Amino acid sequence: MSVAALRRAARETVSGLPREFWWLWTSTLVNRLGAFVATFMALYLTLDRGYSASYAGLVAALHGLGGVISSLGAGVMTDRLGRRPTLLVAQASTAASVALLGFMHHPVAIAGVAFLVGMASNASRPAVQAMMADIVRPQDRVRAFSLNYWAINLGFAVSAMAAGFIAEYSYLAGFLIEAAMTAVCAVVVFVKLPESRPESGGTVKAGDAVGLGTVLRDGRFMGVVGLSFLVALIFQQGSVGLPVAMGEAGFTPADYGLAIAVNGVLIVVLQIPVTRFIEHRDPRRLLVISSVLAGYGFGLTAFAGSVGVFALTVCVWTLAEIVNAPTQTGLVVRLSPVHGRGRYQGMYTMSWAVASLVAPLMSGFVIDHYGAEWLWGLCAVIGTLAGLGYAVLMRRLPAEEPVVEAPAAPKPDLSSTA
Repeated sequence: MSVAALRRAARETVSGLPREFWWLWTSTLVNRLGAFVATFMALYLTLDRGYSASYAGLVAALHGLGGVISSLGAGVMTDRLGRRPTLLVAQASTAASVALLGFMHHPVAIAGVAFLVGMASNASRPAVQAMMADIVRPQDRVRAFSLNYWAINLGFAVSAMAAGFIAEYSYLAGFLIEAAMTAVCAVVVFVKLPESRPESGGTVKAGDAVGLGTVLRDGRFMGVVGLSFLVALIFQQGSVGLPVAMGEAGFTPADYGLAIAVNGVLIVVLQIPVTRFIEHRDPRRLLVISSVLAGYGFGLTAFAGSVGVFALTVCVWTLAEIVNAPTQTGLVVRLSPVHGRGRYQGMYTMSWAVASLVAPLMSGFVIDHYGAEWLWGLCAVIGTLAGLGYAVLMRRLPAEEPVVEAPAAPKPDLSSTA
């Protein structure tokens, strides 16, 4: 492909998206650039503080539990209070709790504050996704979600590399840098992003239009949430099952680092071009293919005997991740009532938070009792079941909402209130 063609493709990828989206995208990127704590928390607790691996696992579990609880609460806040206030509260709370965590020494205090950090850091996700759905035209949403996912992975890749150098100097510096960068995100939201919550038309209060009971009674959507949980269980094995299995097979942490690095590199390189290819294709087919590809990508790990082969299996399931992430988020928006987007996104976010709790338990139990080969075979089975589930649930998918809602006519007036 020529340089001119590459420039044209890049221009088409970023064109047509509103200014507010790019400020939200910038906030996401800055937030992930400063995501140091999750990267070195286990090392901080075991090497710097001298706690056991079991205690480090407990802290990680409490952090995840906080995310599970906040998913639904943040979804309700997003619909009732608005996207912008929820983002401001979440990011300000994250900055404060992360900074506080760096000064905690007692094990009970560390565990308690880690739980608060998990709640605060996860609370922004439903608001970000709902705001993105509000301000981006329906036909551009998959592209927008993909660009946001790309920013998440680009920021995480940079922060993961920087975390090691920062930890060598000072773990406390890492906590304070993350707190400062999260505070910058809050400033960006406060200064540049207007509220995007759609008006209810004066008949029903926007916050009361959809309750959690409505979400739970939405059979098809809850089916999608369940399938999302299954897919998340598979993808979580890249960080919980794969390192354990490679360690038991005699590979070093450096070998695992080399293999898993392929995941981040491929997402950064391929997310945008792959999105251009899938943007207007059938979401049902994309989710079926990506679910099966994820399952069998991990399933192939059973046959890996070298770092190169492990890296090849990572390539397979990373491609599934690139396709699945924006398509699934777009589907959640498509199935959500306009005035219930926060609650629906919160329920969807919870499926991933619960998977982050269950996946380590699942992988540890299966590897200890049956061996890693059974874990990879189970991944293939779960991927197949998820693919079949999407094929059944997504028959007669509702049509995209009319485009008239997307331009968000109040924008010029709202921008003056930011």
